[in-house]
Amino acid sequence: MPEIILTNVTKRWGKFYAVDNLNLKIDDNAFITLLGPSGCGKTTTLRMIAGLETPTSGKITIGGVTVFDSEMGINVPASKRKVGFLFQNYALWPNMNVYDNISFGLKNIKEEMPVTDQTAKRYARIIEILQKPGDIITAINECKGKKGKFNIELVYVGLMDRFEISVYTAREVYGFHLNEIKNPQERARELITEYTAKLNGIRDKYVAKKCVLKENGEVTRDGVVLMKKRKLQKEEIDLCVRRVSRVVKIGEFMDRYPSELSGGQQQRVAIARTLAPAPNVLFMDEPLSNLDAKLRLEMRSELKRLHVDTGSTFVYVTHDQLEAMTLATKICLINNGVLQQYDAPLEVYKKPNNLFVADFVGNPSINFIEVKGKQNADGTIAIEYFGKLKGTFVPNAKVTLSAFHAERKVAKAVADTKADADNKNVKIIEKENKDLKFNYHISKITDDFEPKEVVTDEDYLIAIRPEFLKVDDEGPLKARVYSAMPSGMETIVKFDIGNYLLTGVVFGGVDYKIDAAIRLDTLGKEILLFDRASGKLIAQGTFKI
Repeated sequence: MPEIILTNVTKRWGKFYAVDNLNLKIDDNAFITLLGPSGCGKTTTLRMIAGLETPTSGKITIGGVTVFDSEMGINVPASKRKVGFLFQNYALWPNMNVYDNISFGLKNIKEEMPVTDQTAKRYARIIEILQKPGDIITAINECKGKKGKFNIELVYVGLMDRFEISVYTAREVYGFHLNEIKNPQERARELITEYTAKLNGIRDKYVAKKCVLKENGEVTRDGVVLMKKRKLQKEEIDLCVRRVSRVVKIGEFMDRYPSELSGGQQQRVAIARTLAPAPNVLFMDEPLSNLDAKLRLEMRSELKRLHVDTGSTFVYVTHDQLEAMTLATKICLINNGVLQQYDAPLEVYKKPNNLFVADFVGNPSINFIEVKGKQNADGTIAIEYFGKLKGTFVPNAKVTLSAFHAERKVAKAVADTKADADNKNVKIIEKENKDLKFNYHISKITDDFEPKEVVTDEDYLIAIRPEFLKVDDEGPLKARVYSAMPSGMETIVKFDIGNYLLTGVVFGGVDYKIDAAIRLDTLGKEILLFDRASGKLIAQGTFKI
């Protein structure tokens, strides 16, 4: 499957920038989730790659082929990009059964393809299957009902699944009735001789035309496969339909109509229809949003398996951060059309680039604590929090706060210079939806009015994931239980510390009484230190409270 590269891709309507100068590389066989709040530009990005939306500027390549380039005037239509698209709405034809829904798009394909002889290909496959007649007998007998009777349609499905053949081949194989013959081995040998003669007869006809018939049914002349602009033959279509129906496990539903299927089954049909033409890339725009919570969880598991089974490149749009975390090989997190972070799910969770990423990813949300900090001679950082409490932040890797502040100052100067130049450049359209500083939330019982303070180089934020707060009788931090929400597997607890609220997760069937006095401590080396002025991550480490 192909690699996808977006270079300086922008999409705007007037002064509104849906996607702003996006640079992205999607690796071959990746499962990428485009994640972000509603209106952030994730669906627009997906549609631009697929060819359903035209970028304002930039360049897009799929598998080394440029499909869009604003400077070169290239814009390959969606129908020529060999991509599949799965929408929120299943968009199945209600008057067509499952088979016809899946095969509908295949019947309309007409392009340059190898010249093939499907009859010869079928005979060759039958000869191969007849080498092991016992397997045919087993496949047929597995479809026998309680009273010893056969459901012919299930027999066909059983044969198609076992040998990965079309329904036309399955009918011929079943017609042998080897399971009803006393000596199936001898009958199989007779059939092999019969089909070999038929196959040789077909080959001789091609030899007379100075052509060679290959084992896979392709016709060659002088060692070159003959090509022809044509439609798919019935057997080719059937093989495609049966292949994808096996992948999504709906082989037994071919004769049913969409109204006779559950929501999950309809979604499988929609996926099969998208996979049938063997697209280079599969795009999905929140395809599970119409399903209930339990079915959505099951389908996530199926999509992850499907990605492995097909070896395709998946690009998946969602605003559900849990869905993004569980499915993706990489998360592309976007806000206001701007890329915030592009990393593996656990990297995004454990080492968010900035406050927006830290806050958006994670449920329950991360705890933010405003602190004052000064670096000690040994590299640790003395922390003052909640007005009067003191602690120490120990970075996992060496960090020098003065150097961080100097780099921040230089970066701001560069950004200001660029902004001034852009303002003077009449060719650049001013962005209406400005990129504003992220307003993090400090959770309190009562939000008292506080005058706007001047943020200095000593102002930071400590961010603690709920699972890194530990209830400990010997813990150094006094608190009381503000609320507790047990769910069986875990309990989400809000802790009151002098009007400030911190959220913790206690695993196991534990409940807490409201207003109960407890003590807290922090766990692990994945506590985060952010710069308040820029909102950027400074370090990951241990917070000794």
